[in-house]
Amino acid sequence: MKFARPVLAATALLAATACGGNAEAGPASAPAGAAAVELRLPEPGNSGVLAVAKKDGSLDRALAAVHAKVTWTSAPAGFAEAADALNSGRLDAAQGSISTGLLPLAGKPGFALFGAAQPDPIGEGILVKNNSGIKSVKDLAGRKVAVDAGGAGEYLLLQALAKYKVPAEQVQRVRLSPEQARSQFSIGEVDAWAATGEPVVTELAHASAYLVTSGFGAGSDNYRVWAVRSELARQHPEVVRALYDYLHEADGRAQRDPAAYLNVFTSSGPEAVSGRAKDVRVDVGRAAAPVGPIQEADAVRLEKVAQLFAAQHVTPSVVDVRSHLLDVNSLAGSAR
Repeated sequence: MKFARPVLAATALLAATACGGNAEAGPASAPAGAAAVELRLPEPGNSGVLAVAKKDGSLDRALAAVHAKVTWTSAPAGFAEAADALNSGRLDAAQGSISTGLLPLAGKPGFALFGAAQPDPIGEGILVKNNSGIKSVKDLAGRKVAVDAGGAGEYLLLQALAKYKVPAEQVQRVRLSPEQARSQFSIGEVDAWAATGEPVVTELAHASAYLVTSGFGAGSDNYRVWAVRSELARQHPEVVRALYDYLHEADGRAQRDPAAYLNVFTSSGPEAVSGRAKDVRVDVGRAAAPVGPIQEADAVRLEKVAQLFAAQHVTPSVVDVRSHLLDVNSLAGSAR
């Protein structure tokens, strides 16, 4: 696999313990009576592969083979908060998108990226109201667009503008929280909303808005990524590999049958989805790609996101994404 720099990063990460007094020779069996390795993951909510994992105990069974177990912790509000929790040791693994991960990666993160899924083709994009008169990305010139600062929405807007050759300075980026963006979009204070995930599902389900461009239409490189605490990867690579294998297989099942991964704990109340919103989520889930190892072609696309953010001064310079990539195929227990 032509992926020399990330493989070297992974090798350095796993070999770093050789310099300390507690270095491990590898994923050897735990001593008799030793406590299971704790893998702290964010509470999964009511949908998704981790919700099913929590409900049926399947992830714990998979981790038992490497003498580990899950501890569910409070879910961060976003990847920036997850990165803080990873850096401080309060969380061991979390997922986000490469766009939301760039600012945390720009410092000295205590985590690495060990898996990625190709960009969501239909569940992210730029929302406009049905009566907006906006028919193309070019029509955004002179308009106000709500984005999350340094996140997926800002990336999607900048990427769409670059693809359709609309100067970024001709569009006013209004940096808002998701709650603020929803409110401002609903009353017409902004002309469009660049978003991903739940806001897109909700707006499309209400049928009062549409995507002037989807992630696919924008040429998005906004991969979904999984991050792991570096210390855990150094000390217990076999646990990271077991987690990756579970996620890879579970993502594949969820893509084939998205409905089975919705309303996992309850089919009523504010956390449940029904009607048109459920239909949209099923469509988005069926189009989603499962998490896989980060290969050379993926790394190139991740770098493009970093280059765009630097070119548009979202980050002060190009974030060195490659130095934070972990080759999961090099970890203990690799079968692929």
